[in-house]
Amino acid sequence: MNMLRCLAFLGLVATAAPAQEAPDSWGDIKIQLFKNAGIAEDNTFVSIKAPPRAEDAALTPVTMSVHMPKGDTRRVVKLSLVIDENPVPLAGAFTLGPKADISSIATRVRVNAYTNMRLIAELSDGSLHMTKAYVKAAGGCSAPATKSLDAANKELGKMKLRVIADAAPGRGDFVVMMRHPNNSGLQMDQITRLYTPARYVDHLAVYQGNDLVFSVEGGISISEDPNFRFDFARNGAKSLRVEASDIDDAHFHAAWPLDGGS
Repeated sequence: MNMLRCLAFLGLVATAAPAQEAPDSWGDIKIQLFKNAGIAEDNTFVSIKAPPRAEDAALTPVTMSVHMPKGDTRRVVKLSLVIDENPVPLAGAFTLGPKADISSIATRVRVNAYTNMRLIAELSDGSLHMTKAYVKAAGGCSAPATKSLDAANKELGKMKLRVIADAAPGRGDFVVMMRHPNNSGLQMDQITRLYTPARYVDHLAVYQGNDLVFSVEGGISISEDPNFRFDFARNGAKSLRVEASDIDDAHFHAAWPLDGGS
């Protein structure tokens, strides 16, 4: 009898195990985003860091790192952050400035269900390379906003710049923070029980002087009050500026003086 119970238990475990695996949505997503292009799966050029189990599905931190092998004359020109099980899988498409030598970009995203989070790098020769991380989280895309819509609109578009003091010589380690509800369209107002219309930042670009550091085409997966931390090569410019817009065609601008150090 005990043996039968053990076998039954093992059968239940074996049956339950696949439920922990991420659904295989990538095949369709790949066709939609990259057509039939070949994508190598490796960590040679980029890596992604995200918590295995997110503390807050609406504010899940993710860091995208670039590390070109010594002597390789190519560069990463674009990073695509894909969250397989989100309603809109492409969380952000990041274009890297040709002179910026970006080593990392970190941000916060919404995660709607247990999912693979992928980072696809496009190199200057057109080749595509992918790495991934598995994240356990749920409900991030429909999680209520932390502020009322009226309160959020009063600060809409306000930006701050934080400079990390211990950046390596010749480099900058900055954080751009922006006030914006980045409503997904899936969030219900807890008082009216109506869904808050989607309104999110769909474009943001950072420049040092006239040189692009990076730009991002975003969507509903970027968290409320978007912020981006980025490590890059300084070019001696006297200012850093940000240009952004949202899907309601509102435009936002901010600029800060720099010490010009390089």
